[in-house]
Amino acid sequence: MSEQRFAELVSDALDLIPPELARAIDNVVVLIEPRDPEDPHLLGLYHGIALTERDSNYGGALPDTVTIYREAILDLCTTADEVVEEVAITVIHEIAHYFGIDEDRLHELGWG
Repeated sequence: MSEQRFAELVSDALDLIPPELARAIDNVVVLIEPRDPEDPHLLGLYHGIALTERDSNYGGALPDTVTIYREAILDLCTTADEVVEEVAITVIHEIAHYFGIDEDRLHELGWG
């Protein structure tokens, strides 16, 4: 799958976020990288301060990042349809961390 097509899938997955939640996303950058250098099997990573942990001292912070690891997802999937599904799950999963939803709750909700 081309890098451009993969980027389109990430964009499509972001479009799945309900508008009222999407409007609440602020100071977040979504990146696509080939692989996490420390864990080559990691599909995505949220790095930042979740909304639920921000206080009045938050101002002036660098943007939070959501990184989607293209090669790890492509290695996991055997069909294009699987890639579409896994990208959506991974993007939603990482954005959920921005909203303060932890791993256990994501698994309960079916986004683990």
